[in-house]
Amino acid sequence: MKQSQHHNPPREELELALGAQLNALISASHALNVKAAARFDSSLQPAAFHIIRWLYSYGPASAAAIAEATAMDRSSVSRLIKQLESMGYVRREASPDDGRAILLSLTELGHQQTLGALNEKGSVFYERIAGWNDYELHQFINMLKQFNGL
Repeated sequence: MKQSQHHNPPREELELALGAQLNALISASHALNVKAAARFDSSLQPAAFHIIRWLYSYGPASAAAIAEATAMDRSSVSRLIKQLESMGYVRREASPDDGRAILLSLTELGHQQTLGALNEKGSVFYERIAGWNDYELHQFINMLKQFNGL
């Protein structure tokens, strides 16, 4: 009796398939970020929401730190922050560590608008994992952490 052999694709094909799936994830995430930005405030550029999202996740920071962390040009960050300030989403305050340094943070309005935008964005991804059991979700999280070097 001949035993059937299961052949796995070559490593190069697997890596290309992984790249295609990561590209799909990044593309879907980008599209959701654009939608979330419009939900946050349709008069703003998505890049402004990128700053908002960063402040929401990491808290008060200098404009230079935000520019570096988001890989955005400092002059663009400065311009967008001025716009966000004038709209009441971001405020400037003196650093508690160095009174000369200025930190940027979300206002209550900015925080609330961000929550609304992120809840809408998150619902799309939550729908995709709704049928997963806790073990599958745990495994996926651990694999992503490992992939991300965390």
